Amino acid sequence: MSVKLGINPLTWTNDDLPSLGGDTPLATCLTEGKQAGFAGFELGHKFPRDPELLKPILQRHELELVSGWYSGYLLQRSVEEEIEAVQDHLRLLKAMGCKVMVFCEVTGCVHADQGKPVSERPPFPAERWEEYGAKLTEFARYTLSQGVQLAYHHHMGTVIETEAEVDALMQHTGPELGLLLDTGHMTYAGGDPVAVAKRWARRINHVHCKDIRAQVLKEARNRNASFLNAVLDGAFTVPGDGCVDYPAVFEVLKDNDYQGWLVVEAEQDPSVAHPLTYATLGYNNLHAFARNAGLL
Repeated sequence: MSVKLGINPLTWTNDDLPSLGGDTPLATCLTEGKQAGFAGFELGHKFPRDPELLKPILQRHELELVSGWYSGYLLQRSVEEEIEAVQDHLRLLKAMGCKVMVFCEVTGCVHADQGKPVSERPPFPAERWEEYGAKLTEFARYTLSQGVQLAYHHHMGTVIETEAEVDALMQHTGPELGLLLDTGHMTYAGGDPVAVAKRWARRINHVHCKDIRAQVLKEARNRNASFLNAVLDGAFTVPGDGCVDYPAVFEVLKDNDYQGWLVVEAEQDPSVAHPLTYATLGYNNLHAFARNAGLL
């Protein structure tokens, strides 16, 4: 089995800033994503949440559902409360044949607040690593028993965004929990996605391919910008259009027999970055990187 190439609808319409691409119909996202070459989509806010409605829509476009974001609150919820909260989302992913669930701890997060710089994100409470790791492992064990493995998404503006925090998370959790490697978020956080891939390759079960425009990122850091303002300024772009070393990342994935999805997730202002143009560029570059690494 080789990898599959997917895309997130953020290229067309933004979940955290609904004004971006707000008038773009779901059909346009799917039609253009398929035209660009992708085999699947992650969920977005314009997707119906009923599998009986969603299945025929994706089938008409000859697309698969890759996965979908889930906002976790295990720092404040019990495992039992989180299991109850996840049921609708888990049922949807199971019904659609998804093998992974994108999970991010969002307690106290600031990434969706345009008025707060990412520097004001809450630090992870260091005294709770052991407790949190045990809870997250138990929750991951439950979803895995249902056929869907958690893929933890380290994310700017949340309690787990840096290389050291990802290391601590992996050290305090069991193999039931997978790691979503997001090349753009790790680079934004000042980390090295290649080094993270090397250390935790056996835990990586999902990959977000978000590239970084280094000069825009430098300016965003200098201005102490919010995550959403950095998005609007163009900090993120599709693979091959920024500074991330994808050949090196993919070499690590190949060496460790990665067989999941590679997903372009590159939120930009669609009025500035034409969605079909960038989706096509992202697919072509991602396909070339994956082919050259022997992942396809």
